[in-house]
Amino acid sequence: MTTERTYLKTHPWLTFKLNFQPIRYDTWIQLGEAQSKCEHISGIPIQPETAKKLYNIYLAKGVLATTAIEGNTLSEEDTLRRIEGTLKLPPSQEYLGKEIDNIVKACNIMKQRILDGCSTEVDVNEIKEFNKLILDGLELNEGVVPGEIRKHSVGVGPYRGAPAEDCEYLLNRYVDWLNKELVPFDGNVTAFNIIKAIAAHVYFTWIHPFGDGNGRTARLIELKILMSAGVPIPATQLLTNHYNLTRQEYYRHLDISSKNGGDLIPFIKYAIQGYVDGLREQLGKIRQQQFKVTWENYVHEHFKDQDTPTDIRRRHLVLDLSRQNNNAAVPIAKISEISHRITIHYVGKTKKTVMRDINFLEKAQLITKTGRGMVRAKTEVIEAFLSPCRKD
Repeated sequence: MTTERTYLKTHPWLTFKLNFQPIRYDTWIQLGEAQSKCEHISGIPIQPETAKKLYNIYLAKGVLATTAIEGNTLSEEDTLRRIEGTLKLPPSQEYLGKEIDNIVKACNIMKQRILDGCSTEVDVNEIKEFNKLILDGLELNEGVVPGEIRKHSVGVGPYRGAPAEDCEYLLNRYVDWLNKELVPFDGNVTAFNIIKAIAAHVYFTWIHPFGDGNGRTARLIELKILMSAGVPIPATQLLTNHYNLTRQEYYRHLDISSKNGGDLIPFIKYAIQGYVDGLREQLGKIRQQQFKVTWENYVHEHFKDQDTPTDIRRRHLVLDLSRQNNNAAVPIAKISEISHRITIHYVGKTKKTVMRDINFLEKAQLITKTGRGMVRAKTEVIEAFLSPCRKD
């Protein structure tokens, strides 16, 4: 009988209840923004190479966040290189790379299952499978068996997980709660599932059913719920990244939620604010890519049906100027060094040729002189394509 279970005395906050009524209006507004931005991101066409790069960047952020909270010391750049297969570590640090590899493998398996139309329900056996994947090949403390419910007490700092004898029951109760009770209402699937993912993360962390890898497993469950709700794949990593970037606040809110009787509202508010911030940043990166494509199309349109060597050189010059870091201004004296192809274009050419090209492109409103012998691409001309609105 559940009334006799030890966790009811030691962990009374494990009520498996989520009351939406106390959520303030500003949090609902942020949830609406999050849902809207997810729809925008999923509906924006981007070039395949850019899409792959965006996926890898945010996968690296999410994977690093997942492992960094547990103590992994690799950098974001190292993680991205590991994902791309270019990072080799010395034997003494190889375990750090293995932790990354395991999370990446688990994320990719989960992504493929969702895209292939497999069940979106949270499943006990799948949870155990992913814990086993996470811990595969790592050195573990005595008594830790990957993918198996623990038989001993564990904790993080002062917090102790639920009693070992109740973990199997609690894990099954947890899955039933997620699949049968936390179901969307009023058609707001994305917004609801963001809350569901947050609640699932917190409850799994409270239960702590495995001997190791509980935090990493919790973040994979969170990932599955977001993917299943149709959240764009890069955006599914943003909650995990937020928890890592604000690690002290993360632990503080986990502690507050357990001590206030299981009220998740403060944690939900904290998590959603970070998620919206991450979505704004991600959408900004996508807009930068769209801006770049629009600019390059504009340049090509300007030189349409103009294929003389001079036309090609000038087109390449304005495009390569715009590809400088943040479209930084370049000294006219260094123009021939901005790219390999521009260097080739100006081999054997005089300074007069350079100036003729610059003057032509300036007159065409494609570059601008910034003073002191500097020039840059005039990419701001395509801002005229944006809908007018007040900027302040």
